[in-house]
Amino acid sequence: MSPIDRITTYADELTALRRDLHAHPEIGFEEVRTAGIVADLLEGFGIEVHRGVGGTGVVGLLKGRSDNGRRIGLRADMDALPIEEETNLPYRSTVPGKMHACGHDGHTTMLVGAARYLAETRDFDGTAVFVFQPAEEGLGGARAMLADGLFERFPCDEIYGLHNQPHGPHGAIKLRPGPIMAAADFFDIRVQGRGIHAAQPHHGVDPILVATALAQAMQSIVSRNADPLKSIVLSITQIHAGSAYNIIPESAHLAGTVRTFDKGLRALASQRIRELAAGFATAYGAEIAVEIQDVFSVLENAPEQAAAATAIATELFGADQVEANATPRMGSEDFADMTMAVPGAYAWIGSNPGPGLHNASYNFDDTIIPLGSAYLARLVERRTAA
Repeated sequence: MSPIDRITTYADELTALRRDLHAHPEIGFEEVRTAGIVADLLEGFGIEVHRGVGGTGVVGLLKGRSDNGRRIGLRADMDALPIEEETNLPYRSTVPGKMHACGHDGHTTMLVGAARYLAETRDFDGTAVFVFQPAEEGLGGARAMLADGLFERFPCDEIYGLHNQPHGPHGAIKLRPGPIMAAADFFDIRVQGRGIHAAQPHHGVDPILVATALAQAMQSIVSRNADPLKSIVLSITQIHAGSAYNIIPESAHLAGTVRTFDKGLRALASQRIRELAAGFATAYGAEIAVEIQDVFSVLENAPEQAAAATAIATELFGADQVEANATPRMGSEDFADMTMAVPGAYAWIGSNPGPGLHNASYNFDDTIIPLGSAYLARLVERRTAA
């Protein structure tokens, strides 16, 4: 029996698990309930479990028929997003302002499904390392697990990750060797002006005027400072200021993100943000403080592991369902930090078309759970013997 067929026999149980996780979302480093459910299930499968890795992370260890094979890591993310769900699903979020809008409930479930299959069949040598990671959504969960000695305590020869893609094709696997997802910095810019009555702007320093002018000027980094043959995205995603119609406020706050694949361009963007902020502070008589956080590294798939993942996906799903040289994306993933420590590969699995990731109407496609579980399980079966 193929892994897909076997996992399909308990797909209803996996779907129920996924929907329970969806109804009870927990954001980064708060995944206490989720981690507890995962750990209890793994222990029930006879898997050695380690809790509290990197905060709320869980690691499971499963030995195959012998210790002679290699150690293969499989990673899933567990955290939700601070989004108010706008679906009418019977299993919609029960937690106000929190939602699994990126499918991490599905990723967690797929890895649980793979763990169950491997525990029941043990058709491999070596060790499977199941990594359930907290706080992927910009809070540094991968780095927390690494700082807690993830690969020193649970060595892996290679590691694999999988993410749903809600625009199809259904069940298709997409990946590529080399850079696949961009690095990301998050920035906060705080403009300190001088508040005054809105009828007397000449007696104050308007931080909103400064902030909006700076926001427009920052786009010149992309259009006039960056090499036009290199990709960079600079997005201002938050502007906060003011509390009344007739008051020029004391301060304004800009926040956003810069994404690129190029280290030099990344450094240039940070430099130019600071230079522009300093110039506008002088020009308008304001004070401007800039904070830039290195949040995500470039995610790079190792050539050998990308080729192996491609071959395994082709074996399971057929060549017409595998894209081995997919277009890189400007989105970011902190699985990048794991692949900087251990060679690995990251892939996307297509689902039936629906609302996109990080959308309040998003819903994970449960029909891909057996497919994702089978792919992850087969990686262990094939790569432990490599």
